[in-house]
Amino acid sequence: MDDATPDVVLPVMRGSAKDRRASGIGERIIELALAGCGAFSIFVTVGIVVVLLYEALDFFRAVPLREFFGDTEWTPLFADNRHFGVWPLVMGTLVTSAIAMAVALPFGLLAAIYLSEFAPARTRRLLKPALELLAGVPTIVYGYFALTVVTPALQGIVPGLAGGNMLSAGIVMGIMIIPLVSSLSEDAIYAVPDSLREGAYALGAGKMPTILRVIVPSAWSGIAASMTLAVSRAIGETMIVAIAAGNQANFTYDPREPAETMTAYIVNISKGDIPTGTVAYKTIFAVGLLLFLMTLIMNLISYRLSRKLRAQSRA
Repeated sequence: MDDATPDVVLPVMRGSAKDRRASGIGERIIELALAGCGAFSIFVTVGIVVVLLYEALDFFRAVPLREFFGDTEWTPLFADNRHFGVWPLVMGTLVTSAIAMAVALPFGLLAAIYLSEFAPARTRRLLKPALELLAGVPTIVYGYFALTVVTPALQGIVPGLAGGNMLSAGIVMGIMIIPLVSSLSEDAIYAVPDSLREGAYALGAGKMPTILRVIVPSAWSGIAASMTLAVSRAIGETMIVAIAAGNQANFTYDPREPAETMTAYIVNISKGDIPTGTVAYKTIFAVGLLLFLMTLIMNLISYRLSRKLRAQSRA
């Protein structure tokens, strides 16, 4: 019996050295192009931050920080007795965003639970794209819907509701954000392993206790990430509040009153009526920098929650 080891036949490399060099050059070009795309986005972000900082610092040379954050009146366009307290704009932004989240979070989370745990596969395939179509509607359409439909309807229910108000603007913003919350939350819930569901059922838990006590807590990192992204989306919304919120810089907590958000103020000043280089014009950079910091904080929170979700899914 021959115990000799059989010869190993090595694969023959096809193609000439020139072809291999050409292939390597092509791959290198693609790699550099992809790296350039990533670097371009970083350069654009850095450029935006640099412009905001440069113009905002020029503004803060004329207006001290203690006045910017310590005053509750915002009248930078007045000829006399001008005030630069940013809190009316911040308050309008926070109140409308809070109303939007009060609408979007429960409806979005309930929609996500239904799509993931109750809806048949065919219904899920139909409802999820239909729900996400709400995110494709232009925000200016939402703004006119809030002004011409929602506000008149609410005026018959809510006494003392102004024509431009934070309530209707916040409600319509919440409707617009529902797809963001539902889609991301549904993905997080759908990613919960079936073993957790089966374990809960084996212990005698029903459908709803399993969802509320097992599935939702297990997917909470992803749900919280969707919520923080929705908050940052609400804070940065422009056209709905510019059309429906009233555009009056009032320091008020009352959602029935008109208000002006930070984004709406930037839109109004950017129309070209204010001379470039004046202190009133440079307010848009100070407000824009503050808005950038607020949304950056929310996005960082969302990023950390998403990382936590990925780490848990790998474990």
